Amino acid sequence: MKNSAKYLISGGGTGGHIFPAVSIANALREIQPDCEILFVGANGRMEMERVPAAGYDILGLPMQGFDRKRLWRNIPVAWGVLKSMNIARNIVKSFKPDVAIGVGGYASGAALKAANQLGVPTLLQEQNGFAGVTNKLLADKAQKICVAYEGMERFFPADRIILTGNPVRQNLLTGTKQEALKEFGFNETQPILLIIGGSLGARTINESVIQHIQEIIDSGVQLLWQTGKGYIQEAQQAVAHLDCSHIRVMDFVSRMDLAYAMADLVISRAGASSISELCLLGKPSILVPSPNVAEDHQTHNAMALVRKDAAVLVKDVEAVQTLIPTALTLIRDKEELEKLSQHILKMAQPDSARRIAEEVIAISQQNKK
Repeated sequence: MKNSAKYLISGGGTGGHIFPAVSIANALREIQPDCEILFVGANGRMEMERVPAAGYDILGLPMQGFDRKRLWRNIPVAWGVLKSMNIARNIVKSFKPDVAIGVGGYASGAALKAANQLGVPTLLQEQNGFAGVTNKLLADKAQKICVAYEGMERFFPADRIILTGNPVRQNLLTGTKQEALKEFGFNETQPILLIIGGSLGARTINESVIQHIQEIIDSGVQLLWQTGKGYIQEAQQAVAHLDCSHIRVMDFVSRMDLAYAMADLVISRAGASSISELCLLGKPSILVPSPNVAEDHQTHNAMALVRKDAAVLVKDVEAVQTLIPTALTLIRDKEELEKLSQHILKMAQPDSARRIAEEVIAISQQNKK
């Protein structure tokens, strides 16, 4: 007879899935230090590196995503799904989890379906305002579905939905503005614009800055510009011969707590994790949803804020022309910035990881009665 609780966590493919999964695992460990946690991911995807780096065991499935445009390429994909289902069933039988947790992504479909078939209760965590295909397929059998946005009854059974928000990096709350100004060499007299396009960068956002770099310089607005690794050289070339002492160009910002602490306005994509961070920190923002994501879910994420006057949206196709002019006008409008800050703070869901972990534990204990 086992003494400690066992939890299986599955999902991944992107950082937007992996970070919440690891955060939930950390919260479970905080509440139940002796619990056992096993991750299930997809071979070749980033979770196979990120999860072990966070201190957890992970097993991989031979899963691939379906090619929605070239259907003939899905024959080996279908074979991988069947093989993954067999492997997933064996994992569940061997590990014997009390609860299986799915955060979206290829692997969670096989792992949680196997859990359902073997009578293991499940919990889903949906990060986006437009539910992913995998979570929609798994919802009918889930005991609880933890979501980050209101109105998710469109996708899931209403009686099982819990509004918990998305887990965010807790160290983002530690930075101070004075420390940030010293770190990046900025001053208190001019407003500070923070531009982030993710660790890989965002082509449209970077092109928007390059096209309007002289306007930024002339405005006197201070800029911290995270370009992403793929765009750093182009960005550096764009400012190399200009008088732009108040612009910092970086491929990656390691101290995001400081970057957020000093920013008067943030330009960002509309990924679930980024939006959750902006909400928790109460940061006025201009969101530029990526058009290259499934079901256009970033636009749905952004619109959830825009409808409550909690953010400004600029479409990707219009960004090169309008993004920077919009930002330079907005950043000088203190009244509008304050309104955006107050409204986005109301959408924050603090302690999300712990709240999700508590739901997992409740399911486990209920199932043992």
